[in-house]
Amino acid sequence: MTTPESSVSDSSAALSLQTEALTLRYGERTVVSGLNLSITGGRITALVGANGCGKSTLLRALARLLPPSAGRVLLDGADLHRRPAREVARSLAILPQGPQAPEGLTVEQLVWFGRHPHQGLLAGRSEHDRERVQWAMTQTGMTAFANRSLDALSGGQRQRAWIAMSLAQDTATLLLDEPTTYLDASHQLEVLQLVQRLNREQNRTIVMVLHDLNQAVRYSDELVAVVEGQVYAQGDPAALMTPDLLRDVFGLKAHLLTDPDTGRPHVIPYGLARRATSSKDPL
Repeated sequence: MTTPESSVSDSSAALSLQTEALTLRYGERTVVSGLNLSITGGRITALVGANGCGKSTLLRALARLLPPSAGRVLLDGADLHRRPAREVARSLAILPQGPQAPEGLTVEQLVWFGRHPHQGLLAGRSEHDRERVQWAMTQTGMTAFANRSLDALSGGQRQRAWIAMSLAQDTATLLLDEPTTYLDASHQLEVLQLVQRLNREQNRTIVMVLHDLNQAVRYSDELVAVVEGQVYAQGDPAALMTPDLLRDVFGLKAHLLTDPDTGRPHVIPYGLARRATSSKDPL
């Protein structure tokens, strides 16, 4: 992959996200209840927790895809759900879990979808749009695959193509829902290293849901552990990854070793534990 030619053009400032007493429901079922969360701009934040704890639901609310039943989501202090959808789409992009594209769609055609929030109803494709599409494919190493069908790509290449579409959207914030799911180990590292590079070199705010705890500890600046729709703990990944957290959040017994490369904890599960969430009030 190449060195970035430029940083984010249309939305260069890192944006913060915040929730205030956020409650989210699907019908009568409450998934997130009274959740307070603050995400600092310009950092990588990983959301972790057991299946069904509300991580992906929370991410959808942060992306303005799911309206709150109560409470608010704030983007740089402004109520996200009171802002026009097109305006929000110029500030943040979301890559959902397992995105689908029409059969036969090429990489370049997919990436062009990222420019829609910046185009008027009657306006055609501008030279600036073309530059941003090419830039996004360059950043993700997908230029050589521009005319190739998504169906003909490997899992890692497809995920990079979707990230390229998100980059073409020119937002300061990227929300990623399990971006490494269904990828083999090498393609997982490929995607996570790309995400880290986008943050370090372009100051993008990244919020991603991850299931692999060791990836979350290694690649994030901030860890948010979610239990039953509440924030159990938030902070530095190296400090948060403790036996108590692994027991209370995941029901795991695990050895915690030191990663010789990063100096951060490395989790090796060896058994199941009874969750003791009642012994610690969520933050």
